[in-house]
Amino acid sequence: MGMLVGLDLGTQSLKAVVVDTDGDALVVRGHAAVAYGVDLPAPHHAEQDPAAWLSALAPAIEGALLAAGIGPADIRALAVAGQLDGCVPVDRAGRAHGPCLIWMDRRATAELPALEPRAFLATTGQVLDAGHLAAKARWLDRHRPGAARFTPPVGFVVAQLTGAHVIDHALASTTNLYDLHARAWSAPLCAAFDLDPARLPRIAAATDVAGALTPAGAALTGLPAGLPVAVGTGDDFATPLGAGVVAPGVVVGVLGTAEVVGALAATPAPVLDEGDEPLVETHAYPAGGWFVENPGWLAGGAVRWLAALCNLDPARGDAAVDALALAAPPGAAGVTFLPALSGATAPRWDAQARAAFAGLTAAHGPEHLARAVLEACAFAMRDVVIRLEALGLPAASVVLAGGGARSAAWAQIRADVLDLPVARATPGEACAMGAAMLAAVAAGAAPDLAACAARIAPPVTVATPTPAARAACDDAYGRYRALYDALRPTFGP
Repeated sequence: MGMLVGLDLGTQSLKAVVVDTDGDALVVRGHAAVAYGVDLPAPHHAEQDPAAWLSALAPAIEGALLAAGIGPADIRALAVAGQLDGCVPVDRAGRAHGPCLIWMDRRATAELPALEPRAFLATTGQVLDAGHLAAKARWLDRHRPGAARFTPPVGFVVAQLTGAHVIDHALASTTNLYDLHARAWSAPLCAAFDLDPARLPRIAAATDVAGALTPAGAALTGLPAGLPVAVGTGDDFATPLGAGVVAPGVVVGVLGTAEVVGALAATPAPVLDEGDEPLVETHAYPAGGWFVENPGWLAGGAVRWLAALCNLDPARGDAAVDALALAAPPGAAGVTFLPALSGATAPRWDAQARAAFAGLTAAHGPEHLARAVLEACAFAMRDVVIRLEALGLPAASVVLAGGGARSAAWAQIRADVLDLPVARATPGEACAMGAAMLAAVAAGAAPDLAACAARIAPPVTVATPTPAARAACDDAYGRYRALYDALRPTFGP
């Protein structure tokens, strides 16, 4: 079959990989990335210009082809995976009608209809929350009218490449508009959000061919017109796929700008978090079954925020924060951080939540702040793991993927906080690899995603629990939970 291109449409960059399907393994032959920015015009507002994504396509793909030592004619298929929960308004010609309200944007809280939460979750598997597409589409209709349709970022890019207005079931299940049981848009929910289902993309399998690369798509990518383009999926699902996860038994932590924590359920019926305060959501998984996840909090984004706050050397990136954190003891000498820089989804969902440091004294320095930030994200992960276990999804280990998975400090902290061994996904760009797997099935290079996963090198264990750190981690976790409860009344309506 030859070479495939997988794209990861991230929050801070577009990544491209060239994957070789010949031989016994799927192997990354080249990769490249092109960075872009996020606009934060006001509290709760976070936007991106879709033109930035399109401008990044050709240079990212060209860089990956150069690294692989091949040309555009060697590519046999393409797929896109990427950020969830964004809402792109488009006109009748499919062009962006304005900026995308990305996953970090929480301005649309007032657009949430008065629906009974338990019944809503029973239908959608989701928490009724302004972070999802439905409320954002309603906000755009009311405040920036004129859009003909709405689509998540991946669907927008696929439409620009093929002319097809389509998304997969997994992405559809993140919108607050999808019926998990009917596997279709819910007419009652669309009506509750004042949204005609005809304004939403068609739903298909992630491994279906969305269409052929059009001449316009060829110009955007530098690849030949006529190339098959898969429907694609969201990064929450492509990344576990790229890590080889197609069966239950592990917790997956995707450490990107945001952190996503989830586990696979292989049950015929969806596993739903139907408690008084749901913590995890349930989505269709491209390889079958259900991915039960918390959609995350700023993790890598929090690290970069702290690096800027402490005026650390930008050239050293996240490594500078890691080095600081390792200079502080487990528990950060009593300093506690609440990881709610863009609202909270753990230990509870609260769009109004704010981040905070507590326990500071004159004896504390940047190293304690760094340790507290890394630990706080691990504590939020522990919240999710506890809930997954309660839902019958225990884990024997943790698999980390995404850019943050390269951090030895973070891996060790998570092993200590969770008391579980931690492994790192072998493909360095697991999301883009997952996209390439979708392209492989769409183009006929593999029969299904399970066959693709069997050809990926398994995760490698990089950290095991340190018994001496357990007591300090448990104590610090208790402080984190107490801090959230103490500050909750101050977060506002």
